[in-house]
Amino acid sequence: MDIFGDASNPAESLGKDEAFDLLHELEQNRPDEIRRQRKHFRLEVKAGVTLQPGNVSDMLKFKMQGTAGDLSQGGCRILFPLPIRVGDIYRLEFDRKQLELPLIFARCLRCRFLREDAYEAGFMFFSPIALPCNVCESADASPMIV
Repeated sequence: MDIFGDASNPAESLGKDEAFDLLHELEQNRPDEIRRQRKHFRLEVKAGVTLQPGNVSDMLKFKMQGTAGDLSQGGCRILFPLPIRVGDIYRLEFDRKQLELPLIFARCLRCRFLREDAYEAGFMFFSPIALPCNVCESADASPMIV
């Protein structure tokens, strides 16, 4: 069966207009377009993050360490050594020595292959967070968390 479905079963078919709309939406998922659509100011960060599944029953199934690359009130970007599932809900625990943030639940919106041992994942928080107070300006004038 192709993306347009089986004409004999309309419940399983995806209309041509809807399929083209989905393809157009995928085309818009370029890094420059993603940055343009962001709702919140982003801070450049470099902080350790521990990722676990959001469900308590799945929490012990896996745990992965990553490094946050940026942070906003509504989400973050994290680099991981393995890909994670887009659409799933995760627990994100930031290294408290680097960022004073509580445990955060977030949905993975995207995961992009960078190289064999590096995957960039974008997360959306379920509720806005207060950014940490330990923000300063670095020598090159880009905001950094210290």
